[in-house]
Amino acid sequence: MSKTAVVLLANGTEEIEAITPGDVLNRCGVDVTYAGVGGMELMGGHHVPLRAECLVEDLGEVLFDAVIVPGGGKGAENIAHSDGATALIRRHAEEGKIIAAICAAPAVVLAPLGVLNGKHATCYPGMERRFNHDIKGCESEVVVDGHIITSRGPGTAMAFSLRIAEQLVGANQAIKVAQGMLVHGM
Repeated sequence: MSKTAVVLLANGTEEIEAITPGDVLNRCGVDVTYAGVGGMELMGGHHVPLRAECLVEDLGEVLFDAVIVPGGGKGAENIAHSDGATALIRRHAEEGKIIAAICAAPAVVLAPLGVLNGKHATCYPGMERRFNHDIKGCESEVVVDGHIITSRGPGTAMAFSLRIAEQLVGANQAIKVAQGMLVHGM
């Protein structure tokens, strides 16, 4: 049975941080769904149109193997203010599913939900000031702590995506996909 992931999209989402994980996971055979927050026709933070397949509210109680929360300051804020998105994240965190967030999203979306409490995490430089004292801030490009994966920003999107792939489908498949894309150092 194929693994599944959902990537949340909102107006202001950092495009690279949304598209890269979806692309890498598709190459790994993961069934990826793009769910819109606030609409299906969205505008990324750098004016690249993004199109969701469904609204986050339409997902109901479906459980995915991973929830991916891209950053982009405005996009992360829009996701954080969505009851549907936060309920989805909380439900998956409670079930021990992979929660992956990058850039502003660890600080703006996950930290207020308590998802990062007691965990090591990273985020866009400067945003860690939003971490409470229960979160162990790190400066690594990608941090994996249990079922939580966090990363720093657009330049770390590929490393972030490959770590999600590694957690979902195993290191061998992630390495094979990385080699096929000419990514070195995996």
